Amino acid sequence: MNYTLHQLQIFLKITQLKSITKASEALFLSQPAVSIQLKKFQDQFSIPLTEVVGRQLYVTDFGWEIAEAAEKILNQVQAINYKTMSFKGQIAGRLKISVVSTGKYVMPYFLSDFTNRHRGVDLIMDVTNKTSVIKSLENNEVDFSLVSVVPEQLNLNRVELMENKLYLVGGTKEKFDRKVNSKKIFETYPMLYREDGSATRNAMENFIASHNISTSKRMELTSNEALKQAVIAGLGYSIMPLIGLKNELKNGDIQLIPFKGLPIITNWNLVWQKSKNLSPVAMAYLDFLEEEKNRIIKENFDWYEAY
Repeated sequence: MNYTLHQLQIFLKITQLKSITKASEALFLSQPAVSIQLKKFQDQFSIPLTEVVGRQLYVTDFGWEIAEAAEKILNQVQAINYKTMSFKGQIAGRLKISVVSTGKYVMPYFLSDFTNRHRGVDLIMDVTNKTSVIKSLENNEVDFSLVSVVPEQLNLNRVELMENKLYLVGGTKEKFDRKVNSKKIFETYPMLYREDGSATRNAMENFIASHNISTSKRMELTSNEALKQAVIAGLGYSIMPLIGLKNELKNGDIQLIPFKGLPIITNWNLVWQKSKNLSPVAMAYLDFLEEEKNRIIKENFDWYEAY
């Protein structure tokens, strides 16, 4: 057996994406280069690793076994690299964070300076809905999670990053008459919701229920970006986090509509299990946040305070 670490990396990526084309894009290699390395790797085994049925690539049972072994080998190699850097006095290792979908407008600003200072840190950030974020915490799959509503069922530590404000919003194609009772918006126009499991959806549903508001029609969209585009196009109105609307407000594509009880204000919190043994990288990141949090907010979110 004379396979290389490069071939293991390519094969593992192919199994993860189930596509030579997608693997080549993810690894920044040409498709022919990936195909050649896959063939060289396959030639060292008498049992097929993959098969093509129609135009779809499938991984065989034996291929999955090899992929699992490849992942363990590559993780061990990466661990050696981290240890080498640590012995040189550098902060090195993986930092895993799960982020609720609208948190993608927040978290990168609190990470960029840290990862730029410490080149030995590999960041893995999973952006998903609240339900999946909580599951990753419960299963100890991540170091930290970013949430706007801290789950009470878990015993967590937290660092407050900044406020999260949710407003009633609409497109600007139809100008809103401020003299008219804005409650009619809920009663007359479709209301746009995020999918089940979204913290934004929960906040919106709780607000409508607590104010005894009747809604005429509701639509569901599965991403914040899709929801924004639907609002801009005039499909309906929604209650959305301000943090993701900077450009749309600046360009005049979306308007904030005053309504009693709004904005809903919560906080973006970085949370982790109290029982978790944090890695040196995770501990270093908490130290970084303590020192730099206020500066990051001032430099990147000054526009936010105007609303």
